[in-house]
Amino acid sequence: MANYYDVLKVSPKASSSEIKSAYRRLARKLHPDRNNGSEETALKFAAIAEAYEVLGNAKERVKYDRRILDAQFSGNGDSVFTSTNRHAKRWRQMVYEKRYNDIIDRMIAEERLEAMAFQRIVYPTVSLFVAAVLATSLKPKIFISTGNIGKIIIVVLFIAGIIHLAGRIRDAFIRYTEVEDDIHESILDDHERKAKPYSRAAAVGVLFGGFLLCLGIGILIGSQTSFSAQILPSMFSREFEPEFFLYPPIVTFFVDIMHSFASKLEK
Repeated sequence: MANYYDVLKVSPKASSSEIKSAYRRLARKLHPDRNNGSEETALKFAAIAEAYEVLGNAKERVKYDRRILDAQFSGNGDSVFTSTNRHAKRWRQMVYEKRYNDIIDRMIAEERLEAMAFQRIVYPTVSLFVAAVLATSLKPKIFISTGNIGKIIIVVLFIAGIIHLAGRIRDAFIRYTEVEDDIHESILDDHERKAKPYSRAAAVGVLFGGFLLCLGIGILIGSQTSFSAQILPSMFSREFEPEFFLYPPIVTFFVDIMHSFASKLEK
């Protein structure tokens, strides 16, 4: 019986993402449509599918690793892998548990990295939407009320916020979206592509649609009330001003910086 790790051309210490990537790469290379229905290639294709079915599942992979270890040491009757001695049994259990824990730890680490990457997209997007509602409903007039130095600081922060937000959006598009040409690209492509859950057009629609919706909600609330201007007339306006558009990128910038700092402290 062929070694599944050899079939997928990966190390026994490979992570789940490396195993998945290797399977997809080989699947494209050995797909029957690419090889004119060759029987030999079809058998290889079936072999990698069988290997991935086992190695792609954490529990099945642990069972498989256990069988490999038993097979490697079964030739010697005195081996700790075949001995019925209670100390040997305990040692075997420790080996199996460590291997299983290593696999689970790698999976948890990968999931944690993915969660952190997703948070780096969610926090700026949510803060942008919330800030758009607050800016248009509360109607702050900080920019026109402050001096020249204050205006320069606000403009610099606005530019920094725009650049930062653009970087986050770019990273999100690269990581989670595909353009139409990518979605329809044939499986026969030699280059490995990680599956992405969203189309680029849908992501753009959600981003701009959500921002415009939040602006609309804020304007609707602001048109119905002016309590902020009544409480602090020096800081809030009764009328809508163009400067309101300065604040959402600035708020997003600070929220994302605080989240990044908190994430580093958590590590």
